Amino acid sequence: MAVVELPITLDRDSPAPFAVQLAAQLRQAILEGTVRAPHHLPSSRRLAADLGVSRGVVVRAYEQLAGEGYLEGHGAGGTRIAVRADVRAPARSDPARPRDEPSRPIIDLTPGRPSDTPFADRSWRTAWREALAEPGHVDLPPALGTSRMRAAVAAHLATARGLNVDAEDVIVTAGTSDALQLIVTALRSRSPTPRVLVEDPGYPTARRVLTAAGARIETLPVGPDGLRAVQLTTVDPVPDAVLITPSHQYPLGGRMPVQERLALLDWAAEHRVLVLEDDYDSEFRHRRMPLPATASLPSQAEVALLGSFSKTLSPWLRCGYLVVRGTSGDLLKETRARLDSPVCGVLQSALAHYIDDGGLARHTARARRAYAHRRTLLLDRLANRPELGLAALEGGLHAVVRLPASVHAEDLAARALTRGVRVAPLAPYYAHRPPQNGLVIGYGAPSDLQLTRGLDILLQLIDTTDPPDGKDRT
Repeated sequence: MAVVELPITLDRDSPAPFAVQLAAQLRQAILEGTVRAPHHLPSSRRLAADLGVSRGVVVRAYEQLAGEGYLEGHGAGGTRIAVRADVRAPARSDPARPRDEPSRPIIDLTPGRPSDTPFADRSWRTAWREALAEPGHVDLPPALGTSRMRAAVAAHLATARGLNVDAEDVIVTAGTSDALQLIVTALRSRSPTPRVLVEDPGYPTARRVLTAAGARIETLPVGPDGLRAVQLTTVDPVPDAVLITPSHQYPLGGRMPVQERLALLDWAAEHRVLVLEDDYDSEFRHRRMPLPATASLPSQAEVALLGSFSKTLSPWLRCGYLVVRGTSGDLLKETRARLDSPVCGVLQSALAHYIDDGGLARHTARARRAYAHRRTLLLDRLANRPELGLAALEGGLHAVVRLPASVHAEDLAARALTRGVRVAPLAPYYAHRPPQNGLVIGYGAPSDLQLTRGLDILLQLIDTTDPPDGKDRT
């Protein structure tokens, strides 16, 4: 039986009797929908004690409202709000839909969204049951993460990335954004405005988070194979850190050759620059084997490996990790200890169970097959169109589609939205360089049917785009 908590305040200076005041406030609460059927009201004895009045005051108010039809008395079953055809909660208007939002269901092909299937995984539910069955905890989770979660991350990286990681080198984070904020906070103990070099194009959220945390962002253009080490020799003054996505450049998809990584590490070691390696989706390779993580290469440079479970599981979890060593690692650990942990203990426990029991490895293998199949569907639709350029398809969950000059990406995205398909233009990924004309299409979250339908709509829109000179398409 659900007993409602009542927002009642009696005015002891009012000439109106308490029973009249109480009945009036209860009546108003029912009419406004603050309380509604089938909720029960508190017993007259309990409400009288809460209000500091005699029980007879409450009984008279209840009887008055029962006589009016607002309440029903059920003896030992209590007093409940009556169902009245003429009493309705005030109409709640739906928030206005933006003009460019269609009313039909959206096929969302924006990047960064994996499949939601892990939440239906029996191993995932079992991991949560085991986490909740653990003995109760009354302390905060350790600042660097629970010992079991740090050990589970180290074991995961050993099997998934071939990294020899000590659990003591792991810091549990609330995802990549939290890791970047932590890094900037730590660097600010050395420099009030640390300078961080990032790729252009690159991850817009990373630029935004780094700037908000107090860093000064500088960019270097990247090519088909990502950042080239020779570009770093022209950077003056030397930055405090450089953020790279070497295994699958985001969003263009290139991968940085090993010799370039070694040269970057030599430069970083010479100038004492912290290398931030964002290893965001290396578990999903569709053609070639993944290159070793930059953090695993022999070097005197200090490298912080940023990882998360956003692509392997879901960004909804907001959980990730940093792998750190050396002086910068000690500084990052000290900074996290001052800030405390942002990740709840029960989530860490459930994830650790899931990893240790093999659930993550099994899910990743299933997801890899599903994403490879959707990649094939995308190629079937787009690869035979010579006017379209495709990139970033060797791994991950997204593809870059370069468009002909006659089709403007922003216009195409706007038109697609009116047809129920959401896509992301490529331009916002650029910081200072002139952007390429294209789209970034995510194929992790949509079903096969949604992906096929969404791509067909995009192709229809491309085929019906008027050329800039107004001539007919041939």
